[in-house]
Amino acid sequence: MTDNNAAPVTGDSPNALAAVEAEIARACKDARRDRASVTLIAVSKTFSADAIMPVIGAGQRVFGENRVQEAKAKWPALTSAYPDITLHLIGPLQSNKAKEAVALFDAIHSVDRPSICQALAKEIESQNKHPQLFVQINVGEEPQKAGVAPGEADAFLKSCRDTYGLTISGLMCIPPVDEPPAAHFALTANIAARNGLTNLSMGMSADYATAIMLGATHVRVGSAIFGHR
Repeated sequence: MTDNNAAPVTGDSPNALAAVEAEIARACKDARRDRASVTLIAVSKTFSADAIMPVIGAGQRVFGENRVQEAKAKWPALTSAYPDITLHLIGPLQSNKAKEAVALFDAIHSVDRPSICQALAKEIESQNKHPQLFVQINVGEEPQKAGVAPGEADAFLKSCRDTYGLTISGLMCIPPVDEPPAAHFALTANIAARNGLTNLSMGMSADYATAIMLGATHVRVGSAIFGHR
């Protein structure tokens, strides 16, 4: 199951996974949180099945992908062999990929516009499958990034529920790369709290410990486990 266009296998990925696990445990202890309150999503985008297998072998069962088509090409065989794997779509979703996304993923982190809500609602009803849904917040209001502006988040979350009948589990954010992330994590946590949402998909390889301190329930870690792409 080798993809010639995928990033190369990283030989020390099981050791890297153990180091990330240790850092998550330390951050949880510092924040006086239970380690079980944080889900590690190993971001395997661009990596082949051959690169993913050692991480599965080391015990990791939750993985994240950015693109529906890439995930569709490599994950069915892996999830058939390891049925306890959970897949998260953490990249942007196009409306015309909603059918495949609902079929393949256990969680979708990029709900951010009415067309996606409509498409997901249709597929959730049609397939009778209910992936965990996160609304993406564009915390830095960056024009090149997807996501709902913070000032529009409350109204959007209400429309998800009232107009489209979607159950939103939590929020996801990607802070601007050139700004300290803490304020953006805190903003996302505040929006979640006032809307009664308990899940926060925040933090990547460079800042997941900070995200845990500020309430992250899901951290998305790629390069710290698999190496640089």
